[in-house]
Amino acid sequence: MTQEFLISVIVYFVYVILRSKDSIHMLQQNKYNRKKTYLKWINNNKAKVFKNLNALFALLIIFIPITNKTLLMICFIVLYVFLSVNLLLNQKHEQNKLPLKYTARVKRLVFTNTIVILLPIIIMSIFVNEENLIYFYLILGLFAYLNNLYILIALLINTPIESLVGLYFKAKAARKIKSMKSLKVIGITGSYGKTSSKNILNDILNIKYNSLPTPKNFNTPFGLMITINNYLDKFTDVFIAEMGACQSGDIKELCDLVHPKYGIITKIGVAHLATFGSRENIQKTKFELIEALPSDGVGILNGDDNWQRSYKIKNNCKIKWIGIENADVDVRAKNITLSPSGTTFDCYFKGSDTPYKFTTKLLGYANVYNILAAIALGREFGMTIDQLKAGVAKVKPVEHRLELKKNGDLNIIDDAYNSNPTGAKMALDVLKMMPGKHIVVTPGMIELGDEEYQKNKEFGMQIAASADEVILVGAEKTKPILEGLKEKQYDEKKIHIINDVLKAFPLIQTLKEKETYVLLENDLPDIFNEK
Repeated sequence: MTQEFLISVIVYFVYVILRSKDSIHMLQQNKYNRKKTYLKWINNNKAKVFKNLNALFALLIIFIPITNKTLLMICFIVLYVFLSVNLLLNQKHEQNKLPLKYTARVKRLVFTNTIVILLPIIIMSIFVNEENLIYFYLILGLFAYLNNLYILIALLINTPIESLVGLYFKAKAARKIKSMKSLKVIGITGSYGKTSSKNILNDILNIKYNSLPTPKNFNTPFGLMITINNYLDKFTDVFIAEMGACQSGDIKELCDLVHPKYGIITKIGVAHLATFGSRENIQKTKFELIEALPSDGVGILNGDDNWQRSYKIKNNCKIKWIGIENADVDVRAKNITLSPSGTTFDCYFKGSDTPYKFTTKLLGYANVYNILAAIALGREFGMTIDQLKAGVAKVKPVEHRLELKKNGDLNIIDDAYNSNPTGAKMALDVLKMMPGKHIVVTPGMIELGDEEYQKNKEFGMQIAASADEVILVGAEKTKPILEGLKEKQYDEKKIHIINDVLKAFPLIQTLKEKETYVLLENDLPDIFNEK
């Protein structure tokens, strides 16, 4: 009986391994259930997780009074052959925006999960007989059905291992960065604009220094550890650490690791309000960077941001203010001119009436702020005006952040990375100044807590003044945007609702004109797909 049982569960085992790939993928996108984000995803997607073909295993209950074990085994095999083929077809046609990254952690999780799947099968094979076969099949079917939850067992088992791995790499990174006495360490944080600010600063500082930024959005403790351990070397003059946060204490943890002497806060807004709980908590957390600087350190703050102006800094380090609207700053941009080819502005330094004209290929006021922060810090590093001008001129557009590019005969303004209310408004302003037809593609904004509905409704009202056509991705998620559009009496024939962003471009081809600009505003990860 044991041999027959093991043969009958081969297809089942293969199926569960294949399905576990999807579960691990969602687990990775939800930061391995940090702050219980994976469990929240399951709670918000009950239909996707529980109302699926995996529930067909329950049909095996009809075999409880039937003693024909051969027929039962055949039905069990056929069921999981069918489910395996269906899963493979879905995976073949599904185009994930964020594919599963096979990191060392994922590989460890896959190994542990395989053991967790095999263990009950091995135990059952020891005790299986004709009477309990149907019950064992039902238990296995339940495990497969609850795979999204079952994967958490492997995650829990691996927790002590991951903690030890983290401690090892943290100690290694701390020793390495401590040994580099002449290294200039810069921390950059804010509710949004961190990655853009980091890349702009890196391009400008590289005119004079050998600067190393954290790659992509490596803004967590592990991201900083990886960067330090794998990329930092004796030739590096400046290390730029992007610092992300979801709750109070996150920035302090990163500062305790890298000990920055210089800090930049971009903008303080409502990003991650759901996990912070309040704007005041966000404000306090972002200023953990400035308050971690040494007394001879330098903080660069935005004078147009009331949340930065109003904060009482508990540090006596030097503070340099940048701004556009506020005249009482150390570095200010005036006479800003935006065009399809980029941006020009006059830069003024406190105590001088001399304007210095800067030109960049970047679009939008948000990037002017980021450039001003880099100019202010560059001056602290002893860079000349000519060096700063050369650096600003060579700054490359940041991927998915107001990046202007061509897609056939379409002009794409790619602002698809994690949209926020301020950035979304600026992106619409950029779209509005472009010649030709304007199309907006968006699923709306997320992680704005109690303000999410209202902010998305306001976004819809702003779209109405800037776009000729609107493509909303996700009927449920974009309801507040739709309400905002309707409030502005936007032509409903110009509103198109789809449930997958991959369907947007075929639709755009039917809407475009000779000269068309398409703004991609936010592109939520696969966990937010509405099917």
